[in-house]
Amino acid sequence: MALNVTNLEGNEIADDYLRKSVPQGRWSDTWYVFKSNFMKLVLINIFVLITFAPGIGIMIFRSAYIKMLGDVYPFNSTALINFFDNTVGLAERLTLSADILFYAGLIIAGLIASVGIAGASYSIRKIVNTHGEFSIKSFFHGIKVCYFNTVFPVTIFMLFFFATKLIGDWSGVISATGGNSAGAITAYVFIIIALVLVGIYCAWIFAVGTSYRLKLSQLFKNSFVLLLGTVIQTVFMAGFSLIPVWLYMIGGAVRVISYVIFIFIGFSFIILCWTGFTQWAFDAYVNPSLKAVAEEKKAQRTKEEIVEDDKQRARELLACGKSELIARPIMPIASEAVVSGLGATFTRADLSSVTESKQKLGSDINAYEEEHKNDTVFVEYNKLFAEREKALQSETDKKGKKKKKISSDNLLK
Repeated sequence: MALNVTNLEGNEIADDYLRKSVPQGRWSDTWYVFKSNFMKLVLINIFVLITFAPGIGIMIFRSAYIKMLGDVYPFNSTALINFFDNTVGLAERLTLSADILFYAGLIIAGLIASVGIAGASYSIRKIVNTHGEFSIKSFFHGIKVCYFNTVFPVTIFMLFFFATKLIGDWSGVISATGGNSAGAITAYVFIIIALVLVGIYCAWIFAVGTSYRLKLSQLFKNSFVLLLGTVIQTVFMAGFSLIPVWLYMIGGAVRVISYVIFIFIGFSFIILCWTGFTQWAFDAYVNPSLKAVAEEKKAQRTKEEIVEDDKQRARELLACGKSELIARPIMPIASEAVVSGLGATFTRADLSSVTESKQKLGSDINAYEEEHKNDTVFVEYNKLFAEREKALQSETDKKGKKKKKISSDNLLK
């Protein structure tokens, strides 16, 4: 399927590395990166975990706050509950008020968590695209160049998550107080569907925004086009990437395992899986036409270095193209031996005879060349290369005026 994605090629965010080809395929390469760079991914995961600390702290305080309310209010005592007026739905209302406070704080915590996600995104993409290159400096560079395009989709998703949680709590209050909860439940179902769709779209905005430098309108458009073009793959890979989250939601002993996974590799695993998938999509649909390493290095050189490199390349092409077999006349090989050989035993007279025959052969070769040097085939051939060699002279003429730029592209035309 050909996707109409625009303004991606040439705008890739790869400031401190050269992207390498993937001869064995994106999936096998991602698996290789995971098993051969495990400790690097653990280090990146720790950095991300630090930035998630405020959000984790908010959720811990929320649980402690709700537990404290449960100890203060007589929710579980049928004997005492009759002494309190208007206690129906009180627990649900208290939960709603607590969630308004703490989940609003979670949106703020998302701004901090985006710092770690941005750095991890750039670092892991560098590891994937270079088969293992990583540095702490790259992590902080990723924060600089990818933070906005990370915090933007993260904040949008957190706002929808906040709305979903509040509508769910509101639905619980209506059900507990005996009201008509059909509308609330319907709203809750629709907001959950919207949350999933927006979450997937934000994941694509994050992937495209942290991989390419684009305007906001182009970012929205290309992310939407790539999402539509890979719907099935996107749903599958989103589910696969979130395996640590699914383990957490199971609860029980499995939740303890998920804690260990998140501490050491969970965040890196999610970003690595999503990065591997999105890079596959970019390879398949964007067709970035990866440049050779020499051309990538050339793009980072000064103007003088580029000109000199072009000249050197032109000289090499010129040297490979000009053939001495055609540039000058060469006397045909005689059928009989021109230079007499020496036997097992020889005298001074034999040595003199060999020397004379060599000298005669040299004279014959020079005479043949002199006789045929003005033949049309040699004149035209040498004239062609003489013009090309002249183009390799100084870029300025005797008056100091700058001549046309010399490059290997126009030299051999």
